[in-house]
Amino acid sequence: MKTIFALAAIIALALAAPLDDSKNAQILKYENDNIGVDGYKFAFETSDGQARQEQAELKKLGDDVEALVVRGSFSFTAQDGQVYTVNYIADENGFQPEAAHLPRA
Repeated sequence: MKTIFALAAIIALALAAPLDDSKNAQILKYENDNIGVDGYKFAFETSDGQARQEQAELKKLGDDVEALVVRGSFSFTAQDGQVYTVNYIADENGFQPEAAHLPRA
């Protein structure tokens, strides 16, 4: 009897799970500008509420030391309907995200 109850609960949870709309998402916007070794720039948006934009530039850190400095953001719509956005920089100091929903040190 317990086995039947557990099986029924598992089936009920599986049927109640939200459908994954990201598999059917359409691309609404796509931009791409690759400027070679000096950097790049791209952006996209999809119909399921995802978006991302990023750009990178070559930065001279020393006589023979160069690195890409990357700046960008991404956003997505959570299952509760709220849109979350993360802005970030990645440079010689590492990956540095900022967002209203992320804890601060």
